[in-house]
Amino acid sequence: MGARKTSARKIRLIKKTKQASAVPAWVILKTKRSVRTNPKARQWRSTDVEVG
Repeated sequence: MGARKTSARKIRLIKKTKQASAVPAWVILKTKRSVRTNPKARQWRSTDVEVG
């Protein structure tokens, strides 16, 4: 991907990056380990993102 991205596309990519982050430790503690993994977790290299 080149450096020429529209600002709207950058915003969509940033949102996907935030969604792919791990669950915080305090959430795991607060839910007594019922929530451990992020269902939307995605590896940036292996999974494609359709953002246009």
